[in-house]
Amino acid sequence: MFNDIGPLELVTLVVLAVLVFGPDKLPKMIQDVTRTIRKIREFSESAKQDIRSELGPEFKDFEFEDLNPKTFIRKQLDNDDLGIKEIRNGFDLKKEMVEVADAVHGRDTESSSSSSSSSSSGSSGGTVDMTKKPEKPRDERPPYDADAT
Repeated sequence: MFNDIGPLELVTLVVLAVLVFGPDKLPKMIQDVTRTIRKIREFSESAKQDIRSELGPEFKDFEFEDLNPKTFIRKQLDNDDLGIKEIRNGFDLKKEMVEVADAVHGRDTESSSSSSSSSSSGSSGGTVDMTKKPEKPRDERPPYDADAT
């Protein structure tokens, strides 16, 4: 519930509570707050039971936590009917990242001897050399469109 409150903030809240309510009334206030929280929880649980009983037996496995979108999606993705686990396990991200890094650095994983001979002839045999800048003709000007200006 209070996952984002650090120790310094907790100490600050305690000191502030002592200053606002005083040391005499603070234990009574803590009891009142805990009693109120307990009553709210009991009311919430009884409301959940009433809703479950009104929905009928076809919703017996209904959980209110599933109404949270993150929980709902996680539960649906963990469902084995769709075969998503097989798809997720079919990806080898390390291998793909190594292949991408090799392509960026210009290394060929299958045959390094053919890449050196093909790169010297100018054609790379279907692979793109990312390390070389594309050559632009220096004498050719871009087309001029008088209507565009």
